[in-house]
Amino acid sequence: MSLNAEPSQPDERAAQDLPPKSYAAAAEQAVEEQSHESQADSTKERVSKNVQNMKANGKIRIPSEEDKELYEGEGVDSSPKSPARAHRRKTSLKSNGSIGKKHGERVQSDVYEKHADSNGQPLTSVKPSDDYEKDIRTDRKPMRRNSELKSGRQAGAGWHRSKIRYAPLNVPLQRRLQTLAVLMHTLSIAGLVSIFFFLCTIPILWPILLPYTLYVLFSNAGTSGELSFRSEWCRRSKVWSLFASYFPARLHRSQELEPTRKYIFGYHPHGIISHGAFAAFATEALGFSQLFPGITNTLLTLDGNFKLPLYREYALRMGLASVSRDSCENILSKGGKNGEGMGRAITIVVGGARESLDAQPGTMRLVVRRRQGFVKLAIRMGADLVPVLGFGENEIYEQLNPRAHPYIHKLQLFVKKMAGWTIPLFHARGIFNYDVGMMPYRRPMNIVVGRPIRVIQNKHPDKDYVQQVHEEYIKELLRLWNDFKDTFAKQRTEELKIIE
Repeated sequence: MSLNAEPSQPDERAAQDLPPKSYAAAAEQAVEEQSHESQADSTKERVSKNVQNMKANGKIRIPSEEDKELYEGEGVDSSPKSPARAHRRKTSLKSNGSIGKKHGERVQSDVYEKHADSNGQPLTSVKPSDDYEKDIRTDRKPMRRNSELKSGRQAGAGWHRSKIRYAPLNVPLQRRLQTLAVLMHTLSIAGLVSIFFFLCTIPILWPILLPYTLYVLFSNAGTSGELSFRSEWCRRSKVWSLFASYFPARLHRSQELEPTRKYIFGYHPHGIISHGAFAAFATEALGFSQLFPGITNTLLTLDGNFKLPLYREYALRMGLASVSRDSCENILSKGGKNGEGMGRAITIVVGGARESLDAQPGTMRLVVRRRQGFVKLAIRMGADLVPVLGFGENEIYEQLNPRAHPYIHKLQLFVKKMAGWTIPLFHARGIFNYDVGMMPYRRPMNIVVGRPIRVIQNKHPDKDYVQQVHEEYIKELLRLWNDFKDTFAKQRTEELKIIE
């Protein structure tokens, strides 16, 4: 804008013998001035980035603490979180061999210690592949500007820009494959059951489908505990590396576990679909067998899932089993190193469907006080209890706030009580956009496995001992939260709450 711009007010223009200016012309000039200012801001930002890149390449000296004030306003940032520091740190990681492979490739066989708890104890996880945590998208909607009075021409200047953020066409193939892997698992139940019903419309297949349906209805493969359909090839497929790197997800251990004992992993929170539990305990994408060698783990799910044609085959190949009491006891008493379950483990999502109704981003509300059945099971079977906290599980979906809509929440609880399952009203992103759809957001998940709680086996545990072990379990769960909340839950809006 020039220093001696033409006046726009009619009386000022008349005083300088200037012709009247129309309203449309004035509005168009305002839009042009706003565009020039936007271009200036963009140029300033581009210059700032160039300065930062030159600084990262060593062409600009990094100021010391004494001369930091001399650089104020010059585009040089010496803070620890500056892009230049981040670039040098990434270069250093590459030179040290800490970064190696691409997304989707099988994780390396070695483990490393990156994080530590409040007492300085190391947290061990599988070494990630190259750029594993690069370009993590929070996919949060941008904040809307405050409403202000604008001319008609200004208000309509961006009419063609949608409020929905669509994915660009030049998204790398690797990210497209990650999305496809997550979509495949998310729609696995609906997709496989739909395929079965489609096959039922073909009369020539009825002689095959009828016996198969009867076999599915009366089969006990999901509860036998034999794990005879479990396929290590399916569990180690590269598809699951793509699935895990979508978020990305990581698995960490607090302590090594002896392969000569039995274990019950209690996973928290349930979230909407428990993607973190699936990635960590139903696949080898996060390196469970590398962190806990000699332990055969089984993720448990609803018994009704093993009555669904075709999906049953998918679940059994992934090593899933029913969460029923008979199933748990059979798994922990068969097979293993001594034929009686030693070296076996099961993973139970303790909070269940009830906990999913309180899955809100930034929160960790757990249903565990009322859940003592898994503790009694552990004492009867002589299995150690291992708490697991999935940081980020509640962040990958958004759902209707139960406190803002109490009547809908009561209806959901009623359905849960009558049917045993619930209907969380959730949403996230889409396949080709970042705002509308049922696909989970790309937000990091860190699954931290706690320290085992030893139990004394007793076929008829008394109430006091059950309560004692349960309190120790909750204490270890709270320790995980307090030690790692500032590392993995920086965006939390509240502290961990045990609601039931």
